[in-house]
Amino acid sequence: MKIADIRITHHQLPLDPPFPAAWDTQPRRKFPATIVRVTDDEGRTGIGSGDALYGFHDYAHLFVGQDPRHLDRHAAVLDNISFHAGRCWPLEIALWDLAGQIEGRPIWQMVGSAGSRVPAYASFGTHRSAQETAALAVTAADRGFPALKLRFGRPRLEDDFAVLAAVRRAVGDRLQLLVDCNQGWRMPWDTQPPWVFAQALEVAQELARYDVFWMEEPLHRADYAGMARLRGATTVKIAGGEGTREIYEFYTLLERGCLDVYQPDVAWTGGMTQLRALAHAVADAGCLFTPHTWGNGIGLMANMHLTAGTVGAPFLEFPWDPPFWTTARRDFMLTAPIEVDTAGGLACSNAPGLGLSVDEATLAATLSATTTYA
Repeated sequence: MKIADIRITHHQLPLDPPFPAAWDTQPRRKFPATIVRVTDDEGRTGIGSGDALYGFHDYAHLFVGQDPRHLDRHAAVLDNISFHAGRCWPLEIALWDLAGQIEGRPIWQMVGSAGSRVPAYASFGTHRSAQETAALAVTAADRGFPALKLRFGRPRLEDDFAVLAAVRRAVGDRLQLLVDCNQGWRMPWDTQPPWVFAQALEVAQELARYDVFWMEEPLHRADYAGMARLRGATTVKIAGGEGTREIYEFYTLLERGCLDVYQPDVAWTGGMTQLRALAHAVADAGCLFTPHTWGNGIGLMANMHLTAGTVGAPFLEFPWDPPFWTTARRDFMLTAPIEVDTAGGLACSNAPGLGLSVDEATLAATLSATTTYA
């Protein structure tokens, strides 16, 4: 059994109205997606998505002709490629999907069989008024979500806290509240400096008044000492790691006691193979493993399988902020969008691999030479 072909295509979905992402000063008028398909010599195809995979064609020969089931080998090669070139972990998602189809097992069983379901938290992505945010929070609670993540980053912190206060008043104790401070990284054109420890501590102390469960990325991603110090100075859990590029950095964060909540993304760093081991290391340290999933439905499903099958989570990120960010937009490449169940949870199917199918007609209509947001 051998890998016969690897095909990569880029797509852009026009967004009308544009998506005003809280972490991006430029409204997004298109939603890009890169799809990678790995086909074996018996005609089965695995799919993955995530980074744009620019430059991967120089390394495709390292996989074509290999047994698709040699997942440890493929992960090691991808780790080497990530050092020399870009992050090509979407290929590993496709390989796991293909291996699952060959073995006739869903990925959640392949990574550990701990479970097939995980609760979800509604992850807002925009800045709205206090009244509008509170109303949408009530809708989230009514839909069964157990938790909700708000985005800080308005021109004044007072406005961020006004939104948080309005949401807490509106939902009471129906929802766990999470706050993303978005200080870990910036868009290429955004040169605003991140918070320093004193600023982050002041915010943490105020968040504690509203019983916020975690504050995400309160400091720059490389400020290990600051994160560890902040973690010891507040009752609010410290979360982060979504933009961390290499697996050893997560273990450094763990060894230095930087975070309570670890948020790698299987489509960005480490893939299934490396993050399966990290999930157990995080759990063994008494911390929480709950991946970043802000991408499309393929990445969301991959993180669902990984999390449910290994150590579980109190809740997993579910990008949702209608009408600007809907499941139809997020999952435009799929034949059906991924939805939460009536209890606010996400369930992986028993279908082999990821259990997903792409909408070829939509992919043909959205084919693009670029992967930009404009």
